[in-house]
Amino acid sequence: MTPTLKRVTDSPLLVRAAPFLVFVLLTSMQGILGEASRYWIYIAKSLAGFWMIWIIRPFIPELKWAVSLRSVLAGVIVFAVWIGLDGFYPTTDLIFTRLGFGPKEPGGSWNPNVAFGAGSGLAWVMITTRILGSSLVVPPVEEVFYRSFVYRWIADPQIDRVSLRRFAWVPYVVTALLFGSAHREWLPGILCAMIYQSLVFRRGDLGEAITAHGVTNLLLGLWVVWRGAWQFW
Repeated sequence: MTPTLKRVTDSPLLVRAAPFLVFVLLTSMQGILGEASRYWIYIAKSLAGFWMIWIIRPFIPELKWAVSLRSVLAGVIVFAVWIGLDGFYPTTDLIFTRLGFGPKEPGGSWNPNVAFGAGSGLAWVMITTRILGSSLVVPPVEEVFYRSFVYRWIADPQIDRVSLRRFAWVPYVVTALLFGSAHREWLPGILCAMIYQSLVFRRGDLGEAITAHGVTNLLLGLWVVWRGAWQFW
């Protein structure tokens, strides 16, 4: 293990925050080398995310993947809320446009059929990668950051002193707002963050929240492809 990696894994804060921050950095680089790089960097980001989760897993006891009927139902409910609210509230890109700043991230900008040709093999590779990455890599990266790091850090910077079963209104609401604001669909994002956090309270680990998050993203990805609802990506 390199000295830098050891410093990260030795810190309860860094080991939970670093994968997400690297993920965000790579996300910000999507498209900087041309439109096609948006998709190739997504593949690199997904692989990096998988590697980071694998490396930090032994150092985060609550990082588990637990499947239950409750977690699956929660994921389905969040998916239904996510698409059901579409069109009934202003998304972040619309809000930014109305404020005169331009779209934060234009809806529907992630569409491999446009970039590589509808139905082409390369387009399907990118679509499959997006579905797998959002369903298997994004959930543990985000749940570790928001539910295990942000929530507990707001409650007490010494996060080791905060049980994942502990409910507190301020970190509960602030974490949900932060999670929601990071998404184009901010309103369902806030609601889903509250549901995922509630799953964490029940078990004291991230297992059911990761599963619910994965189910939501899997269903959303299938919905995007089936309905051509690229604005969700």
